[in-house]
Amino acid sequence: MTHRVTTGSRTLTILEDVSVEIHSGESVAVVGASGSGKTTLLALLAGLDVPSSGRVYTDGQDLSGLDEDGRARARRDRIGFVFQSFQLLPALTALENVMLPLELSGQADARRRAREILRRVGLDHRLDHYPRQLSGGEQQRVAIARAFVVGPKVVFADEPTGNLDVRTGEEIVTQMFDLNRERGTTLVLVTHDERLASRCQRRIELAAGRIVAEVRV
Repeated sequence: MTHRVTTGSRTLTILEDVSVEIHSGESVAVVGASGSGKTTLLALLAGLDVPSSGRVYTDGQDLSGLDEDGRARARRDRIGFVFQSFQLLPALTALENVMLPLELSGQADARRRAREILRRVGLDHRLDHYPRQLSGGEQQRVAIARAFVVGPKVVFADEPTGNLDVRTGEEIVTQMFDLNRERGTTLVLVTHDERLASRCQRRIELAAGRIVAEVRV
């Protein structure tokens, strides 16, 4: 697939002739220098954007053939996200942030399931705290719990340790991979962290919008 962006009179090619297949249950790290197209690739794979040409299939569904509402439903039902900046809703408690995707998808026992996964990431004592009352590591644990609670087919993570110190980042990574292994989820992450990339089963390197290397660890 190829993705171009037009700004004024200029057309920029962000990704060009990128073809990648990610298997169910696999963990994949997307690496490369800033501006290489990593985050754009993640956004296309997750259905947050559509390619200028080419197709994106997730769990057998052509995301690029759906309208914005259709892609939103696909993300709600199949995809979880972990962001560098956590992206928690400040007016909701930790418990409510994790309950939200369950409630939006109409799933039963939202409170029980949210409590259960927050206990799993060690935050059973922080259920009623708001994001501003949590440390960066705690906020990212809430974000990880929110990503996994709906039982997604795929979890996409964009620099999940970027705002954390080394020790906290290691703890977060361990929890994310533990949950991924337990639940058989496909994990695709963008990272500059070599230690994080080395824990994935496969590593895809981008440069100037093209895949330049692909290594199975």
